[in-house]
Amino acid sequence: MKDATRFAPASWDRPDLEDWLAALERGLEQAEGRVVLVAHSLACLLTAHWAARHGGTGRIAGALLVAPPDPEGPAFPREASAGFRDLPLAVFPFPALVLASSNDPYASPAFAQDFAQARGAGFLDIGPCGHINAESGLGDWEEGQRLLAAFAAGCGQPRACV
Repeated sequence: MKDATRFAPASWDRPDLEDWLAALERGLEQAEGRVVLVAHSLACLLTAHWAARHGGTGRIAGALLVAPPDPEGPAFPREASAGFRDLPLAVFPFPALVLASSNDPYASPAFAQDFAQARGAGFLDIGPCGHINAESGLGDWEEGQRLLAAFAAGCGQPRACV
């Protein structure tokens, strides 16, 4: 995405919640104006933690959360720090939409729907798309790009994202 800024934690392979929170803050500082967060997998849990700590800042126009993993599920990465597992249940103070796959190996559709509902987010099951990543064979995932564009427009943002 042309106007996107990707956050840069110290380690993608050994995710540490505090490091990822700091990286998200740095990414938000680089962004101009309000942004639409786009989070995939573990970054969905990061967004929940960030919102519980900083949600009322007004910097976030909305969040599109793709394939949140179940931290209690058997496939949850053991490399992730324990902090990711203790999910806050606070409702997001910004619009959010959770996209989930009916055959995601990291979370059941029921978990993803509960994750969305607990945070006051919308929910969309996009069908059998695996973990909605490169291994899922979705290529550039045009449907996801259309969903993002529509969501960002609904949040009053002509562009996305961090």
